Amino acid sequence: MTLAASGNTPSIPAPQIEYGQLSPMLVVFGTAVVGILLEAFLPRRLRYQAQVGVALLGLAGAFAAVLVLAIQGYGSTKSGLLAMGSVALDGPALFLQGVIILAAVLAVLTYAERGLDPKIEGVPQDPFTAQAAATPGGEQEQLATKAGFAATEVYPLTLFAVGGMLLFPAANDLLTMFVALEVFSLPLYLLCALARRRRLLSQEAAVKYFLLGSFSSAFFLFGSALLYGYSGSFRLPEIADAISGTAPVTPALAITTQNDALLLIGLAMLAVGLLFKVGAVPFHAWTPDVYQGAPTPVTGFMAAATKVAAFGALLRIFYVAFPGLRWDWRPVMWGVAILTMVAGAVLAVTQQDVKRLLAYSSIAHAGFLLTGVIATNRQGVGAVLFYLLAYSLVTLGAFAAVTLVRDSRGEATHLSSWAGLGRRSPLLAAVFALFLLSFAGIPLTAGFTGKFAVFQAAAAGGATPLVIVGVLSSAVAAFFYIRVIVLMFFSDPQPNGPAVVIPSTATATVISVAVAATLVLGLAPQYFLDLASKASTFVR
Repeated sequence: MTLAASGNTPSIPAPQIEYGQLSPMLVVFGTAVVGILLEAFLPRRLRYQAQVGVALLGLAGAFAAVLVLAIQGYGSTKSGLLAMGSVALDGPALFLQGVIILAAVLAVLTYAERGLDPKIEGVPQDPFTAQAAATPGGEQEQLATKAGFAATEVYPLTLFAVGGMLLFPAANDLLTMFVALEVFSLPLYLLCALARRRRLLSQEAAVKYFLLGSFSSAFFLFGSALLYGYSGSFRLPEIADAISGTAPVTPALAITTQNDALLLIGLAMLAVGLLFKVGAVPFHAWTPDVYQGAPTPVTGFMAAATKVAAFGALLRIFYVAFPGLRWDWRPVMWGVAILTMVAGAVLAVTQQDVKRLLAYSSIAHAGFLLTGVIATNRQGVGAVLFYLLAYSLVTLGAFAAVTLVRDSRGEATHLSSWAGLGRRSPLLAAVFALFLLSFAGIPLTAGFTGKFAVFQAAAAGGATPLVIVGVLSSAVAAFFYIRVIVLMFFSDPQPNGPAVVIPSTATATVISVAVAATLVLGLAPQYFLDLASKASTFVR
């Protein structure tokens, strides 16, 4: 007490923070705070342009920071632990951060679309409710719509979610990972409830997502507590050392490390929390309802970016903290992967709504990605990284295309509305067919390259039966993708059916980028495969 008071010795050492290496996350969080200030102080008529510009500028700055770190050798020849060991800067973290930021840029462009719905008293309408606190369909909501109110808070909310997603796959300890999980989950719960049309369905989706997401977070936190009880640490490398028996033995550890129940139950609970986020069976029940009810731009953002962040965290936990337990967790993951691939493919066949069909498609893709995780080799990590890049861009393009088919009630997502779309709008139908063929894994598309990479890695890791199940599931999945293509090109259009709206520059840019990514990653993927392979080493 005396030494601290005299100023000779500080009582608490100052933390050492590497701001430069953490700059992608700091730029995004800083931009989100700026967005909150704009929301508080700017006049309402100026907020839309300012929020869109600031969000895109902040994401561009964060992507530039990722590129600078990559040029400096981080992710390939250099790596390190930041923020006193709680954050890892290595190849998988940097690669996934770049993918998440790119997905967020495309998502913000779809948020900014205001040319799809007719104007109300000369006021352009965006996908979000004019006033979130108003009763759906009530007088207050109608007055807010006529007054031209816009829910511009969606942009800082999205940036906070992106910041949490950037931290999630880079977290090197379980507490940091849990904080990141909550930081990106809470804004998503709100964003799901803000659809301008079908407000009640949107709010129902948000409540379901919130309740089930809270359960998954509780599983993750309880699992973390059990693992701390086993190893005496939240750090992933120190947990691995306790499992392998190389950690310094203390009297407490000598007792707890003899209790494998703490270890195995803790690992199971962590896995439940993460498998919920990736939408794996049997933790997938929220996916179709939330995908259908949320505003379509938010659905695209969730489907792409959340899956990237969650699989990054899943890889880090299994490959950094639990490599010594692979013979325990691999059989369980085999079962989960098989259930996920089969259930996603089979249940998608029965769907009559495009968004629900894409939701079950995402479940099947989670199963394909799990085959790469199960490979337990560097090749598997690189294959999963490449697959996440391809899947996220194609998914954003597919959901952007869905927003263009509309009737008097808004988006026409029932499959019957898509009959004859190839005659009504050949270009949009051809683009959507390309995305579906990529999801199906047809050669010369990004999806084929990604599936081939994860299946090859799984076979090299001794999981050949899993690859066979994956190929058969892909064949079943191809049926319902091709069914939609047949419906679009070989069916008669409905009289007085939905119209295809000409998109503005924002949505057209998203779809164009997704088409280019689908073709480039399918026809000339080698550069990106090499990039993912170089970025496949975790730091300990």
